[in-house]
Amino acid sequence: MFLQLTLPGGINIEDPQKEFTDVASVISKALIYVFPLAGLILFFMLIAGGFQLLISAGNPEATKKGYQKILYAVLGFLIIFVAYWLIQIVEIIFGIKVF
Repeated sequence: MFLQLTLPGGINIEDPQKEFTDVASVISKALIYVFPLAGLILFFMLIAGGFQLLISAGNPEATKKGYQKILYAVLGFLIIFVAYWLIQIVEIIFGIKVF
């Protein structure tokens, strides 16, 4: 059953089941939320690593853990950055709309 509702102001709401007809549409919809979520996780990992460095008080083991946390957060950022731009390149090359 196809449902279309027109709200005041010309906003159309279609049947939400129509949007998720295949795996590609589900992934496309999920990517809208994955990148901002990954950015928030990156932010909190950087804060946690910096805080761990701050409270390490010269303890070499705790300092090393803080640096590792920051390093992994930066590496994660690079992976997110490259993944985003690869998706943009795939959109241009194949003429598909992922976002």
